[in-house]
Amino acid sequence: MSGDEGNRGVPENGHWITKDGRRIFIRDGGGSGKGRGGIVALAAALVIAGGAGGAAGIGALGGAAAEAGAGSAAEAVAGNTAGDVVDLLPRRSMKTRRTSARESAKRGKTDEALGKLKLKRLKHKAERELDCVASSTGKVREFLARTPCTSLDRMLMAVGDGHGNAAVVSVVRVGFRSAKQAEAFEKVERVQGSGDVRPLEIAAVLGLTGVHITGHHYQARPDKNAMIIAETDTATGHVDNATLDALADIATYFPVT
Repeated sequence: MSGDEGNRGVPENGHWITKDGRRIFIRDGGGSGKGRGGIVALAAALVIAGGAGGAAGIGALGGAAAEAGAGSAAEAVAGNTAGDVVDLLPRRSMKTRRTSARESAKRGKTDEALGKLKLKRLKHKAERELDCVASSTGKVREFLARTPCTSLDRMLMAVGDGHGNAAVVSVVRVGFRSAKQAEAFEKVERVQGSGDVRPLEIAAVLGLTGVHITGHHYQARPDKNAMIIAETDTATGHVDNATLDALADIATYFPVT
């Protein structure tokens, strides 16, 4: 369980221009892969007003047209200032919220589960991979080289409280030939600094640069012959540790689709 591998920020081989009041990064040489087409649009240094605690978040938000549609990531996160999140469990303790949200998530009611934590879904993307070894690092990669996986599904989600505070959620489901192999995999994965099955790239998928999965808010759940790993971290503003832990807990029941 690690942190930062795979979540790189804006490439340096290019230059910035200003168009229609927005900062645009133009990649020199045409680029390739997720940045093909030579342009990565960023609403640079967008200031998002803080919530009840008065905190403010500053994030560079990418258009990432090839992955998500031009401007949609910036619009989704900017919409986190609308103050429109409905608290489905007012005046309840975090323990009660977490338990109730978990039950909603088990029933496949993702948005209801988030509402019980006073959050809303801003954006998400899921992908299926074929090569677990190529998608992993460190001792986790070494384990997967010895014990091949049978499937790998990854999902990345941004959630917010409607007042500028947002979190990023990574969910990874790794399938094996047996439940015993899945359990052995998690024993390696859970160790801080042991490497990771990399989450989807936050900058490319969610348009958030400088945001990383640290591994400090981690939850694992077996699912037959698979292991589901969920990790969360603050994206903008302030999200308290209890909420991040609860979010990781319920995210192990989110569909990785």
